[in-house]
Amino acid sequence: MLGINRKLAALEQQGKVINVGLIGAGQMGRGMVAQIEGMKGMRVVVTADIQVENAVNAYRNAGVKLEDIVETTDPSVAEKAVNQGKVISTTSSSLVTSLPSVDVVVDATGVPDIGARIAWDTIMNKKHIVMLNVEADVTVGPLLKQLADSSGVVYTGSAGDEPGAVMELYDLADASGFEVIALGKGKNNPLNLEANPDSVAAVAAEKGASPKMIASFQDGSKTMVEMTAVANATGFLPDKPGMHGLTGNVKELPAMFQNVSEGGLVENKQIVEFVNGVAPGVFAIIASDQEEVNHEMKYLSMGDGPNYVLYRPYHLTSLETPISVARAYFYQEATIAPWKGLVAETVTVAKRDLEAGEHLDSIGGFTVYGSILKAEDAKKENLLPLGLVDRNVRVNRAIKKGEYISYSDITQTKESFIWQLRKLQDDTLL
Repeated sequence: MLGINRKLAALEQQGKVINVGLIGAGQMGRGMVAQIEGMKGMRVVVTADIQVENAVNAYRNAGVKLEDIVETTDPSVAEKAVNQGKVISTTSSSLVTSLPSVDVVVDATGVPDIGARIAWDTIMNKKHIVMLNVEADVTVGPLLKQLADSSGVVYTGSAGDEPGAVMELYDLADASGFEVIALGKGKNNPLNLEANPDSVAAVAAEKGASPKMIASFQDGSKTMVEMTAVANATGFLPDKPGMHGLTGNVKELPAMFQNVSEGGLVENKQIVEFVNGVAPGVFAIIASDQEEVNHEMKYLSMGDGPNYVLYRPYHLTSLETPISVARAYFYQEATIAPWKGLVAETVTVAKRDLEAGEHLDSIGGFTVYGSILKAEDAKKENLLPLGLVDRNVRVNRAIKKGEYISYSDITQTKESFIWQLRKLQDDTLL
């Protein structure tokens, strides 16, 4: 099996490219367009954003000439332009998911409800879908994967996103015969459960990022969602609700992940965890019961055992997404997907005291944050998945800061598409 770089070069030599459709031209989307524009054998031929100038600017920033960017929502105009070597900017996500010339669609919206619709429409149009939308994946990913499998297309998370980077280490260790003890990621900033768009405004402005996105990092929601995706791909579970949030450096990781009875900090094996002090890296804690393997690991300066750490000190987010695009196209393989179904859940927690009748907002907002639980525990307590939270949800009782929010605590004013998919998933897969 040729390397992806050689496969792409060979494809271009044949006068062909993988035609990519992108939905969402924010920070992640812009980076991906620029990265792909410099690659062989691949091109983003159509980009959709609710503000069409964002799509135009994504191309302009990547060096595409203005005269080669066609703004349209008309499928026939778009298809003709793509065949002429031009690219399309549009406000229509359905144009991206249905355009015949598009081979693989990437969702970079970050909005769970929108991502669920994009994935559904893409699969229905018999195209591969790459999700840079982990929030949608942990909510309805098992259903979408089953639908994709039945349709003969690939449903996948993205390389470069932390779950995909963790999965890379897991696959190496598991295929090599190691026992995998734990999988995890570093957290870039101290956990601040009260973080909101106002409190992070200065940091967001400095980084040129969305305040809601930064808030979702600081309040831990993003970390919980990412490790839920890893859990659903591998079957690993949090050692405790919300995980421990350990602190240490890379060299300390093997000892930290020994059992408490052996001087470590955890109770179980096959767990997901986050650690302060190793960001922006991801890791896998591994072990072996083979004497010769342990001797070799020590010879290779991998530590003194019994645990060792595989550590990847970077993840390039959307800049690595093209690898998942190519892997789906050439090999019909997912980088990461919920192969184990719904084994963990990111549930909803009140960020502050909430009054009866108050509407919730969204991930990274002012009202709620997420915490990872075993799915069976979340189901037993009837807890609300974080990916279902939007402004159409209001609480029907007063809820104290730090309390879990259950389905019985809320009322919907309008049912979104992701709610419909979640009901279907709950009825058919669980």
